Amino acid sequence: MFNRVREAWESKKRRLYRGRRLHVRGSDSAIPGWRKSDDGLWYPARPSCAPGACGTPEAAGARGNELRIHTEPQNTDAEAWRHLLDLIDESAADRRKAFRPRESMLALGFWHEIVTLPPTIAKLTAVRELDLYGSHLIAIPPQIGEMSALTTFDPYTSHRLHWYPYEITRCAKLRDSRVSTRFLYGNFKNRLPFPRLPATLPAGSLPPSCSVCRGAFESRGPIQRWISLRVATDVLPLLVHACSEACVNALPAPADGYVDHPHQGGPDLAQPPAYG
Repeated sequence: MFNRVREAWESKKRRLYRGRRLHVRGSDSAIPGWRKSDDGLWYPARPSCAPGACGTPEAAGARGNELRIHTEPQNTDAEAWRHLLDLIDESAADRRKAFRPRESMLALGFWHEIVTLPPTIAKLTAVRELDLYGSHLIAIPPQIGEMSALTTFDPYTSHRLHWYPYEITRCAKLRDSRVSTRFLYGNFKNRLPFPRLPATLPAGSLPPSCSVCRGAFESRGPIQRWISLRVATDVLPLLVHACSEACVNALPAPADGYVDHPHQGGPDLAQPPAYG
């Protein structure tokens, strides 16, 4: 499929990709999305927040340092985006049980170009495992809630992914997860501050209807709130878009050891002490 398989990555750079490293020795030229290590091998570039883009766990550790939600745009005209759309369409058509875009995207040098997922992930209703290991994503679209068969979710080492949509709680079969805890807003290890709401979000992050009741939003738009809930095996900071205060009041109780009510974040928010 995909004859855009960049015969573009001269064959010397596309030797043998084994899981998490590329066995290409003797090449000093840049390989998109990869970094050369001291051992002479090429490894996937590490996802990280650019200084000042949103703040970092280290820089934000001090109270009063206000963070911002990533809003970097996704280039939807890029070959990388078209390839991702093709992968989703193929997986939906074949009713695949696992969706692992990283393998193909890394081999083509595309993985680092993807900062959001398309809403068409809603078509992946047979997928049980969603593997986003080492992604450069800044947001997961609310349409993840339509992945009704999802049981395993792995965005581990996606260090720019600081929050998740409340709609992920609709994945009733989700049981296993693996996330990079210390990069999450409000996490128990460093209590990374929550950005203040209301906030501007990356494109594709606004759900088409209320996160709670699925009703239409009023003309004033949605009410944004943060809430920390256990999802599978992790406590995640979830962004709610509610149609009314009644829906905000209907939210479940937050996880023990976290801010005990839905809130609007900001540097003045009192969080429990960090531990671990």
